[in-house]
Amino acid sequence: MFEAVVGQDAITRTLKNALASGRIAHAYLFAGPRGIGKTTTARLLARALLCTQRSGPEPCGKCPVCLEGAAGTLVDVIEIDGASNRGIEEIRTLRDNVKYTPARGRYKVYIIDEVHQLTVPAFNALLKTLEEPPPHIVFILATTDPRDIPATVLSRVQRFDFRPIAPDTLRASLDHILSEEKIPFEPAALPPIVRAAEGSLRDALSLLDTAIAYGSGRLGAETTASVPEMT
Repeated sequence: MFEAVVGQDAITRTLKNALASGRIAHAYLFAGPRGIGKTTTARLLARALLCTQRSGPEPCGKCPVCLEGAAGTLVDVIEIDGASNRGIEEIRTLRDNVKYTPARGRYKVYIIDEVHQLTVPAFNALLKTLEEPPPHIVFILATTDPRDIPATVLSRVQRFDFRPIAPDTLRASLDHILSEEKIPFEPAALPPIVRAAEGSLRDALSLLDTAIAYGSGRLGAETTASVPEMT
């Protein structure tokens, strides 16, 4: 569900409206710092697009497609790491594969993470597919540095800029997680974690795990302040 995305309400609302109305772009760009929900949003959008029982913007969560998506075994969602698959040969292989129709449902979704790391020849090859995409293909490109993406590619995508998560929102999210997991904590222990995370939920969760381990299963203000990452 899109409510799993923290602190990006304007983006998730826009995507949900697009899903509800059926106005789906053939390519999206999710740009912003690391750890703020780009990949999570991309996966949720992919699952919503592929869900065979969806009646609104949210995937049903019960059909075979949704169950496979939750298990990470959905064959029509292809995730590519742009940092390690950055050459023209990898993109040529992608171009050869996009012509094949989805195994089930209406779409095949390609999620390319760190897309800015593609080489110039690879971007040129990708551009040809973006200019004349098969109707069953949706690209979701994610990047921490959109400045390195050619303007020709940027002109072919619908762009969403993800912002660092606000401190109050980040703190509320950590509070909710601790309460749900029934982990004892002192509220005064949360501000140092929020400050150190600098708007990244991923970093906040990593720091939270470290602080809990440091405090022997409890999140205390004094022990959290003693964690090296907080100082």
